[in-house]
Amino acid sequence: MKDFMLIFIGVDYAEMELSPEEIQGRAQSWMTWQEKMEKQGVLKGGNALQSDLKRINGPDRTITDRASTEIKEIIGGYYLVQAENIERAIGIAQDYPDYDLGGKVEVRELMYYN
Repeated sequence: MKDFMLIFIGVDYAEMELSPEEIQGRAQSWMTWQEKMEKQGVLKGGNALQSDLKRINGPDRTITDRASTEIKEIIGGYYLVQAENIERAIGIAQDYPDYDLGGKVEVRELMYYN
């Protein structure tokens, strides 16, 4: 088995002005997907990410604040999953709940140095 990161790229629900009911529905879709992966034994972990961030810019390493309003697409979170190959990891990502909002999933295999 290999480890893959599913990186969620999309827009902030708050910026989309979704209603509380719509946000609750989205949260339920996320929970359903997570439970499915847990039952399949493929989910290793993951988290949502805050939309505001600090960026360290090289080579002088200046630090800038980046608010989500300045970014066209934000990384909203990630899951770590196990799969036999990248095709299976892509299959796991098919249930991502925000495709209909223009969201994207980047699937990347983790590299381990032994």
